[in-house]
Amino acid sequence: MKIAVVGAGGIGGYFGGRLAAAGHDVWFVARGAHLQALRRDGLRIESPDGDLTVTPVRATDDTREIGPVDVVLLCVKTWQLEPAVEALKPLIGTGVGTGTAVVTLQNGVEAPERVAAAVGREAVLPGIAKIIARVSGPGRIQHVGGLGSLTFGEWDNRVGERARERSGERAGDRVERLREALAGASVTAVVAEDVWTELWAKFLFVVPLGSLGAVADVPFGVLRSRPGTRRLLADGMREIERVARAAGIPLPDGIVASTLDFVDAQPAQGTTSLQRDVLAGLPSELDAWTGSAVRLGARYGIATPVHDVLYEVLRLREEQARREHGTGDLPASGGAGTR
Repeated sequence: MKIAVVGAGGIGGYFGGRLAAAGHDVWFVARGAHLQALRRDGLRIESPDGDLTVTPVRATDDTREIGPVDVVLLCVKTWQLEPAVEALKPLIGTGVGTGTAVVTLQNGVEAPERVAAAVGREAVLPGIAKIIARVSGPGRIQHVGGLGSLTFGEWDNRVGERARERSGERAGDRVERLREALAGASVTAVVAEDVWTELWAKFLFVVPLGSLGAVADVPFGVLRSRPGTRRLLADGMREIERVARAAGIPLPDGIVASTLDFVDAQPAQGTTSLQRDVLAGLPSELDAWTGSAVRLGARYGIATPVHDVLYEVLRLREEQARREHGTGDLPASGGAGTR
């Protein structure tokens, strides 16, 4: 397959590197020292699942050099979406269901709609990356933890339905082709039966945990062990559960309890990228996480008092941290998407 990785950071570098090592025609869209290192030295991945080096590497800062591809792995953060979406246009082939597939791998639940507004829903495969990875230096990716898996599906979940029926059409589906390519690259790939449920389940996990962690500036172990903060975590998860159900998302019964169990299984010293970025005065995904919970609650008429408070406090903290670190204005708010 011909694949473009837009955003060659931790997630894009890891999955793109695995696919390139497996023999696929992979292009990385990067910039600066990272781009120069990719062109000069190739890509080095350090992972508990096995280290690898890919050389030579196809890398560019101009998607016009790449042309239409089978799949785009869109791996930029939410605050980088606007220029990234503009850069998608030269990569998009045509044909409903058979043209280019753009896999959106942003945290939150609004990114697929924002991308679809530019390239059409028929091109977008909402997706979820389950991995902790980072750029450890120019041209180098470190897989820190997590399953290293991708979950994705068609917008209307029709592939998931055919998969359950074991239809003969399945082999020709672009989703199945991508799943097979990832599996051949030693990546766990899951075609979701309901990709929106998967997106909202991750949203329910990461947003209260990241928001509360950023406000309190403490790791997971402290948040989950103190009765007061554990109660706030649960209350925040219930808010998102109510918003999801109002939006027609069939989250499983008992999801708050099972998500708290998952929190309990995380490393005690763990923190989220939102917490680290806000406190460092870096561009963050606050608007796509906590801000999104507030916006979508208002859209569907669901009160979100926990997230209302967390969002306002974190906006103040972020503004203060940016002044202290001299890192400029906050990213602009994104628009709320729909299923």
